[in-house]
Amino acid sequence: MSDRNMDRPREDYGFFGPGSPSWKIWAAPTALIGFQRSVVLEHFDPFLAAAVADMSGIYSDPAGRLDRTLAYFLTVATADGRTALALSDHLMTVHAQAAGIEPITGTRYSANNPASQLWIHVTGWHSVLKCYEMYGPGPLPAVEEHRYWEECVIAAQLQTCKASDVPRSREEVREYFAEVRPRLCTSERANRAMHYLLRTPRAHGKTRFATFSRLVAPATIATLPGWMRTMGGFDQPALLDKAIAPAVRTAVRVGSSPKNMTAALKVIAPMTGKVLERHLRDERPLVPRVVTPAEIRERFPRGTTMPQPV
Repeated sequence: MSDRNMDRPREDYGFFGPGSPSWKIWAAPTALIGFQRSVVLEHFDPFLAAAVADMSGIYSDPAGRLDRTLAYFLTVATADGRTALALSDHLMTVHAQAAGIEPITGTRYSANNPASQLWIHVTGWHSVLKCYEMYGPGPLPAVEEHRYWEECVIAAQLQTCKASDVPRSREEVREYFAEVRPRLCTSERANRAMHYLLRTPRAHGKTRFATFSRLVAPATIATLPGWMRTMGGFDQPALLDKAIAPAVRTAVRVGSSPKNMTAALKVIAPMTGKVLERHLRDERPLVPRVVTPAEIRERFPRGTTMPQPV
């Protein structure tokens, strides 16, 4: 996120606002674990795996990729509407360049394909919630969980997936995973990327990020069902699953203060750290109300949003 965007006064509360489960969950330290989980799972979609392999700097800059992606989701969840829309427009432009032939099926892929975008969106929102439940305060009350999935649908309006296709409950998320599972697969490139993100080599990643990825990997894997672990080739013993959980919960409690969170993010994911720092200022916006993506799009047609994106 550019410094100019950070200095611009907050215009509104964005799409969710104070007290929303999205503000609470996306700004929690467990979101870092959830996002390692999410970017790993992206590669089960063969079209996304091809796009990442062909266009992404995953091997030259894995920390940057995770940072940019998490900064996008955190911006959509917490920033004002115009900032979120500007970043979404920018991301769609970047994704438009990621197109080619997927080597497994021999068909064309596009990073902006609605089905691939839906996989990114659902795995992102589900992963962050899953890690919040396992390593943070625990499951949300039923009313808050219902609201969280409704907010997930709202956020999907900034991507190319159809809002009508987005799951609106935990049960619908299960149904979605069951529906797409036959289309998921791995390949040599996908496996390489997933293992690279879980345990980034110190020789290629920044040393601090490489250390972070390796420390977090067991916690990330512990949240995954057996079929995903087997398919990805990164299973681990059940004893490690049990041992890692209390240690991670303790680390999350220690890191939950705003000061500790922003300090850690500035080292691991500096762009995301700036977004979180801006959010935690708790400044009153110029118009203190929640807005909708449609309202912001009407005010700022595509190409007219001014904030400089990530």
